[in-house]
Amino acid sequence: MSPDADLFNGLDPADLFQLPAPLSARRIVVAMSGGVDSSVVAALAAATGAETIGITLQLYDYGAATGRKGACCAGDDIRDARAVADRLGIAHYVFDHESAFREEVVDRFADDYLAGRTPIPCIRCNMGPKFTDLLQMARDLGADCLATGHYVRRVEGPAGSELHRAADPARDQSYFLYGTTEAQLDFLRFPLGGLPKTETRRLAEAAGLRVADKPDSQDICFVPDGDYAKIVRSVRPEGAAPGDIVHVETGAVLGSHQGVIHYTVGQRRGLEIGGQPEPLYVVGIDAPSRRVLVGPRHLLAVASARIIETNRIGPLPEEVPLTAKVRSLAKPVPVTLEGPLGEGAETTLRFANPEYGVAPGQAAVIYAGERVVGGGWIEDTTPATPL
Repeated sequence: MSPDADLFNGLDPADLFQLPAPLSARRIVVAMSGGVDSSVVAALAAATGAETIGITLQLYDYGAATGRKGACCAGDDIRDARAVADRLGIAHYVFDHESAFREEVVDRFADDYLAGRTPIPCIRCNMGPKFTDLLQMARDLGADCLATGHYVRRVEGPAGSELHRAADPARDQSYFLYGTTEAQLDFLRFPLGGLPKTETRRLAEAAGLRVADKPDSQDICFVPDGDYAKIVRSVRPEGAAPGDIVHVETGAVLGSHQGVIHYTVGQRRGLEIGGQPEPLYVVGIDAPSRRVLVGPRHLLAVASARIIETNRIGPLPEEVPLTAKVRSLAKPVPVTLEGPLGEGAETTLRFANPEYGVAPGQAAVIYAGERVVGGGWIEDTTPATPL
C-alpha cells in the first residue's frame, strides 16, 4: 500500500518532486535499482498521491555479481525492487537492457583499459542507459518526470534548471552526472538531494521497506569482487599480454607485467619492482608498446588537461570562480578554461596549482560554487615538470 505522508515527520513529499498541483493528476516514473535510495524515492512518490510507476533495467548478468548485495540492476536487486513496488502498491516493469549495456558500458570499459586509460563506467551508464533510454521510456509512459535516487539537487535558476551538489557532501554524486543535458534536467527529479543518508534509511524503515538496512552499492556494479582486470580479460583476452615496466627518466627496464589492464596512472602498489632508491609511481601507460612507465611522484604533477566531448549545463558564470574535480573523491581545485565548453567541444582545463593523479579516461567536472557547470573526458595532460 502507498505510505501515508504523515510517516515522513513533517517532510512534504510533494515538495520534493517540483511538479504543479494537483499531484493526483500527475504520473511519476521512478528508476528503481533495488537499493534503499531508489526505493525511498518510490515511497515518496507514492505518498504524493501521484500515479507512480517503477522501472528497473536489467543491465547485466555477471555470475557472482547477480547475487551480491550492494550491486544494482541484476539478480537479487531486481527482486528487491519488485518487492518494494508490491509493498507500495505501484506498478513495476523490468526491461532487459543487457545487450545495450554491454555495448555502451562494459565493452567501452574494457577498451579504455586496453588503451591505457582510466575508465569511469558509472558516468557512461548515466549518459546512456539511465538518462537516455530510461528517460525515453518514462516519456513513452506519459510521465510528468523521471525520479532517481541520486544525491544531487535540481534547482530552478534564472536561466532554467540547474544541477547542484547534494546537501550532504559525503553523499554527493554530482561528479557522475555532469553529462546531464539541460533538456534531461528539465524532466529529471532528485528527491534525496537535500537529505543525509541516515534520513533516507529512516524513511525506508518508516515506510516498512525491506531494503532499509541493505548495504550501499560498492565499486563498479558489474565487477563482482573488485577485480577489474578479470572482467577486462573476459571481454578482451588480449588485455593479458605481458610487457615491460620502464623507468620514464632513465629508460631502464625495471621489471615485467602481465597486462597494462592491471595499472592506472598514480598507482604505486602492485608494481613489484623493489630495491629502488625512491618510491616509484605509474606516470604513464604506453599501450601500443605494452610498456608501463614509472617515475618519482613529482612527475605526476599536471599543469593542464585537454578535455573532449564536453557538456555544459546552463550559462558559464561571469564572476564566480570555477573549480574542477578530476576524480570522484578529489576536492575541487581552482581552474580556468581555455576554449569553449559544451556541445561536444574540446577545451583545455588549466589548474591554478599543479594537480596530481590526473589520468586520461577520467572525467573533469567543473563547478561554479555549488552548481555543476559541466565537464568532459580527459584526453591528455601537460606535465607541470617536463621531462
